[in-house]
Amino acid sequence: MFGQLRLATPGDVSAMVPLINAAFAVETFMEAPRTDADHLPEMMEKGEFLLGYDGSGELVASVYVERRGSRGYFGMLAVAVAHQGRGFARAMVEAVEDHCRTRGCTAMDLNVLSLRGDLLPFYARLGYHETGVEPFPAAHLVKNEAACHCIVMSKELD
Repeated sequence: MFGQLRLATPGDVSAMVPLINAAFAVETFMEAPRTDADHLPEMMEKGEFLLGYDGSGELVASVYVERRGSRGYFGMLAVAVAHQGRGFARAMVEAVEDHCRTRGCTAMDLNVLSLRGDLLPFYARLGYHETGVEPFPAAHLVKNEAACHCIVMSKELD
């Protein structure tokens, strides 16, 4: 699927920001873009980003991943708009699961914003199920923050 899959470095941030923000542009309920050049390096201090390139070397996908004890967490899955619907998101989820498996994780977690309920069936098809709810830490950036929370989804790894 990917021509190359690798870990991001701080030098990749300038290419990642427009990719992520374009992929999340459907979130019209947000007051601000999904991320910026200051936020991604902060995230890289706590976790990592996997980057996926197509056969021509174009960056087409990214995903944040973090090890939390024996569990892996991923979020901010982004696929370039022109490449959506081609299996890149599924391939990135599989890659992040493999990444965590090799680091000793036995399960994966992710948070889906309640306002993005359309994503629940996608993750369910990949073996994730709802396991709880959490507050959305950036709720102050949602136009109607009272209607927003995170749905936690989890999956046991083989």
